[in-house]
Amino acid sequence: MIRVELPQHLRTLARVNGDVQIEVEGRATIRSVLDALEAAYPALRGTIRDHDTLQRRAFLRFFVCAEDWSHASPDTPLPEEVCSGREPFMVIGAIAGG
Repeated sequence: MIRVELPQHLRTLARVNGDVQIEVEGRATIRSVLDALEAAYPALRGTIRDHDTLQRRAFLRFFVCAEDWSHASPDTPLPEEVCSGREPFMVIGAIAGG
């Protein structure tokens, strides 16, 4: 099971409290985690990734083992710590302003 941490506005949309756990078949990648997340929580479709291009939304970031993976290839395999559920796959809302 992969543990996914979502920002509050996405938890509200998905109607969940706290982390969610998802099952990913085969090798876990950013793409497979997001595919499984959107399949389990259809309200999240188009909120994390664009509907057509599947590109990450501009004000969301992905963190894996305390590292920013926002610009990593969607097909990059996730580390064992995330695959085993010891570390979460984090979706974090970026903050902009001046």
